[in-house]
Amino acid sequence: MPSAAMLQISSPAISSNCSSFFAPSCLNINTRSPSKVCFAKRNDKNFKCVAVPDTEKPTTYTTKVPRNANMAKLQAGYLFPEIARRRSAHMLKYPDAQVISLGIGDTTEPIPQVITSAMAKRALGLSTFEGYSGYGAEQGEEKLRAAIASTYYDGLGIEETDVFVSDGAKCDISRLQLLFGANVTIAVQDPSYPAYVDSSVIMGQTGVFQKDIEKYGNIEYMRCTPENGFFPDLSTVKRTDVIFFCSPNNPTGAAASREQLTRLVQFAKDNGSIIVYDSAYAMYISDDCPRSIFEIPGAKEVAVETASFSKYAGFTGVRLGWTVIPKELLFSDGFPVAKDFNRIACTGFNGASNISQAGGLACLSSEGLKAMTDVVTFYKENTQIIVDTFTALGFDVYGGLNAPYVWVHFPGKSSWDVFAEILEKTHLVTTPGSGFGPGGEGFIRVSAFGHRENVVEACKRLKQLYK
Repeated sequence: MPSAAMLQISSPAISSNCSSFFAPSCLNINTRSPSKVCFAKRNDKNFKCVAVPDTEKPTTYTTKVPRNANMAKLQAGYLFPEIARRRSAHMLKYPDAQVISLGIGDTTEPIPQVITSAMAKRALGLSTFEGYSGYGAEQGEEKLRAAIASTYYDGLGIEETDVFVSDGAKCDISRLQLLFGANVTIAVQDPSYPAYVDSSVIMGQTGVFQKDIEKYGNIEYMRCTPENGFFPDLSTVKRTDVIFFCSPNNPTGAAASREQLTRLVQFAKDNGSIIVYDSAYAMYISDDCPRSIFEIPGAKEVAVETASFSKYAGFTGVRLGWTVIPKELLFSDGFPVAKDFNRIACTGFNGASNISQAGGLACLSSEGLKAMTDVVTFYKENTQIIVDTFTALGFDVYGGLNAPYVWVHFPGKSSWDVFAEILEKTHLVTTPGSGFGPGGEGFIRVSAFGHRENVVEACKRLKQLYK
């Protein structure tokens, strides 16, 4: 096959007698090589052949099913797979580098043996007639629901029947979106966990992405900054049907105070809104900030709460969480929200793994609670090492006290540029703040989930980069 360059057999140029449309007397198609066209002068045996690209594309079969237009609204890929893609590209570029990830919030330490032994026992029991079980209750095993209610909601008026066990908080966020449907309006903290916004886009709750302001239409972005203590000024927030609120917050690490949550609950009541309260990091709270929204009077009438064993017991791969929907929470027509969520669970979910639930029960035993506290303490020590490092380098540092995330400000710089610089020069993976919303621009999130030696080494490299 000739190259795109001219394959010259004789040098004369194409005659001006040939029109720009190449009359038949001037055009000779080589049928043996369709990508080769030969041009000749009239009454001239000299000619030249020019290679032209084959523009004919193979036929691709398509169905007649249109793509979900909401999927087309999504910008690029989901944040964390995009970070993983860039990490992989970096490792190809530097195959001998020791890349350390302090980016995605994935746990690294082994699950305590008191928990894994309970799962192993349940798994082995499945090979016996006495220990075998098939489908379980979609809402979760009774014992586990009761243990969650008594451990985390004792004295708050939450009953075991208000607890729905699941395969993780992230999965429940999507189920809640399915519950609310496409016609609701939503508010999110800015910055916030990207699953809230992306699931809203997929559901059709939003307008298109507005590139000039880095926001989707029809979402109320509640700006959370160092200046307002990472709690939104509710007097400037428009009324929405649903308010997604995470405390301690991912990514800023800020936990809302009792007074702030009291204001949030009252705001929801005044507007007839429902709060989806994400408490996935509640066990990391070190001060007197509430660990549950239901510690606030009146919250049962306006809130659901979703939580998980992922960051307490290392269950990011095991998958086990729960959502609490009080009986007092009603839709505008008086119908209980919990009944519709139960229907969603029964329709699209067969219940969490029985092996995972055995692990969950072990987590909530006295020995299991101590083991989880030890795991959380380990990650909090990592957090302090990271906080001390950036503070000593002169950066403004937030978070860390009540969450396993450190939120570092790089004023005047693009988050992705900082991410790229740190990765290129230190082989460390962080998370760009702008991936959590426009309010995260100029920040990076550093995760404390890592082996101690890796965290120490990462901080050593950061000191060398920014000394």
